[in-house]
Amino acid sequence: MSKEFTLQPLLDIMQERSDEATRRLGQLIAAEQNQKSRLQLLENYRAEYAQKMHDAVQIGISPQVLNNYRDFLGRIDEAIEQQRQAVARSESDTRTGQENWRQQNRQLKALDTLAQRHEARERHAEGKRDQKTQDEFSSRKYARQEKD
Repeated sequence: MSKEFTLQPLLDIMQERSDEATRRLGQLIAAEQNQKSRLQLLENYRAEYAQKMHDAVQIGISPQVLNNYRDFLGRIDEAIEQQRQAVARSESDTRTGQENWRQQNRQLKALDTLAQRHEARERHAEGKRDQKTQDEFSSRKYARQEKD
């Protein structure tokens, strides 16, 4: 009769935590990619608008229109800087999530290793019990044959 792994409830909890860390890391990576995409869009928009301003200057525009272009480019630059900060925060969150994921998996692996060792010991003990039963059966059979 094999004994149940006494740390099985803890192993189950660690599996749940590992699964949750994996799910959370996926969310963090997706959020980081989203932030980077937004930054890329802003940078592309800025480049297009700067080109539009350059083209307008080539054909001649009033100082007021030029100031409007510059003001708008300044606002885009501010938005780009804010988005760069958001990307940096998101990258930091992802690194933290990766470390949490690694830690959860290390703990799970350690408990899983203990569970595997327990299972191997139980299989070995079961094998010994089976062998002992077989030996006893053979002994009795041999003893009966000797009597006959």
